[in-house]
Amino acid sequence: MPTSETLPHARHYIDGRWHDSGSRGESRSPATNDLLGSFADGGAEEARSAVAAARRAFDSTEWSRDRQGRAAALHELADRLENRREELITLLARENGKVLSEAALEVDGTIPKLRYYAALAVTDYGRAAEVRPGMYSMTLREAAGVAGVIVPWNSPVILSARSFAPALAAGCTVVMKMPTQTGLVNGLLSELIADTPSLDPGVFNVFTEGGNAGAPELVSSSDVDVVSYTGSTAVGRVIMEQAAPTLKALSMELGGKTPMLVFDDADLNAAVPVLTKAITTFAGQFCMTGSRVLVQRGVADELRRRLVASLETVRVGPGDDPASDMGAMIDESNARRVEQAVAAAADYATVLVRGKRDRALLGPSLIEVADVSTPTVQREVFGPVATFELFDSEAEAEAVELANATEFGLAASLWTRDVDRPLRVGRELQAGTVWTNTWAVIHDQFEEGGLKQSGVGRLNGIRGIEEFQETKHLVHVAPQL
Repeated sequence: MPTSETLPHARHYIDGRWHDSGSRGESRSPATNDLLGSFADGGAEEARSAVAAARRAFDSTEWSRDRQGRAAALHELADRLENRREELITLLARENGKVLSEAALEVDGTIPKLRYYAALAVTDYGRAAEVRPGMYSMTLREAAGVAGVIVPWNSPVILSARSFAPALAAGCTVVMKMPTQTGLVNGLLSELIADTPSLDPGVFNVFTEGGNAGAPELVSSSDVDVVSYTGSTAVGRVIMEQAAPTLKALSMELGGKTPMLVFDDADLNAAVPVLTKAITTFAGQFCMTGSRVLVQRGVADELRRRLVASLETVRVGPGDDPASDMGAMIDESNARRVEQAVAAAADYATVLVRGKRDRALLGPSLIEVADVSTPTVQREVFGPVATFELFDSEAEAEAVELANATEFGLAASLWTRDVDRPLRVGRELQAGTVWTNTWAVIHDQFEEGGLKQSGVGRLNGIRGIEEFQETKHLVHVAPQL
């Protein structure tokens, strides 16, 4: 049996060197509680060292102006990710709990994202004009400086790359704070970074932290120019407050409560499998989880019957077991929290499906709710739980009002055969992304982000790189001949 001495140990990667910490954490499978390895658990000291290294690299090297070097580094990192693809997928499934197909989706989605931003690194755009005789104006896009990236545990590979890739492409140096729930995944990602020749020491620094000392250092430091955070709305508010004294730029994708609007003319054969996936993908630990199923009354009975049957057949098990449809939650305490939320909902709603729990393994739940003000509708559960809510018609704007009735505005989905409804309804929905007859489809070249309390700024696309840039206006008066 493996012991702590024979299992892998992950360390921080700062200023081109490996660093340990006095504090260590254990990495365990959320599904089985098996010991997988250990990791260095850092804090304020590691954050300060990493910020100092990133500041020095930005101020004293050519990284911010070396477009070709930045593109090469991102391509090299993508190559190394491809070479260790299978290893990373297996580790994600074991340590993070998600099933193998979801782990593969995460890794395989990260590689083209790196290559997309490698291309943007060498793409010049701006404006220039002779604004009056002999006077010229031009705008340049320049790197903002040091970027702090705070990564969530639910999809640590692709969600980290979604921030660090555009930051590096823009010419920023990076300090990335990773979560302890994926300590070994963080270590493997750091190995790939360390093995990337075009990344000079200090350009890309990674530390893992389970406490709450290092992240505030990034947010409050005057040497950090922009912070990119993915996580809860509550923490997003704290970050805005901590960043206020330095007035640094913030890009934050926060909580979600995705409404899935199913109209009477929807194709239920197509909708039910996707709705099931929307509730169960990543065990519901996803900002775009389809946590609200809004159904037009004419099709409600049929959809209720089909969706209940579909959710009741979901096989919950270890992520690395090919027979599992849905993996474990990140740990037993979170599974217990969600189980208790479903139990509490029984006091004011009808529990159509109640997921059974075995440690961190928790089946999906579906709760029929009539009152939109109830906690299950208004709060982000962050687990495999969805509400089932009825509406009568689109004509009275009832569906839109119902969908918009929370503080969140990250994403929404429409299910209809009406070719005009997606534009008609989609424009009225308060959501940064609206899908029709599908869900969670993201393209690297198109922006995503939230409205209302679901965030500020945008990720992906050209706007994604602009979050890490400043615009400089240069005015030149030509000497007269």
